[in-house]
Amino acid sequence: MSADTRMERIRAQLQQALAPSLLELTDESALHAGHAGAASGGGHYRLKIVSSQFEGQRLVMRHRLVYDSVHAMMHSEIHALAITALAPSEV
Repeated sequence: MSADTRMERIRAQLQQALAPSLLELTDESALHAGHAGAASGGGHYRLKIVSSQFEGQRLVMRHRLVYDSVHAMMHSEIHALAITALAPSEV
């Protein structure tokens, strides 16, 4: 699967689950070339996401919501995901 296709799948899963007002996804896999996780084919991504579902939620719960949205892709298509998850009131 191409990196572009993988990113579109991640975006689609997050859009469906969290209906974000902002979703910025960056592929940082090239920065991790030679890393053991890169060898498995899983990508390294940075995510900035703003969703009303994060309102009143602690950071760990926000991350849980994101990970639950892409759980089927974790450890196969996604090796690492750096998350910035904000509520609209925090932007």
